[in-house]
Amino acid sequence: MTEQELKIQEKKAAQLSGEQTKNELYFAPHVDIYETDQEVIVIADMPGVVTDDLDLSLEDSILTIQGRRLPPAQSGRLILEEYETGHYLRRFTVAETIDQERIAASLTDGVLTVRLPKIQPLQPRKIEVQIG
Repeated sequence: MTEQELKIQEKKAAQLSGEQTKNELYFAPHVDIYETDQEVIVIADMPGVVTDDLDLSLEDSILTIQGRRLPPAQSGRLILEEYETGHYLRRFTVAETIDQERIAASLTDGVLTVRLPKIQPLQPRKIEVQIG
């Protein structure tokens, strides 16, 4: 392994628009984005977030990912805490080539996978001519 592979990435604060009335921490989850001929796949790390505390929305071609991480139940003395309690927030502009009606998401072990299927191009077809 190289030194770069072992480097820990710090959590980045999410950019919020407008003024906030609560003093809460917001983090931008780290993401990987893949593209195939059929879809774009967004994988976001959101450790500690459960489905009930996750909100995905699409408005004006903006995909918003929001999640809330509650403090873990502790049964002993905390030695080290690298995952701070707070909220996750990330926004993406969805291209016009994405079929917005077919977007799907799943959350497994703190990893959110959002599938954005592409609009299938119209296929050439033969048009039958009717008599009369």
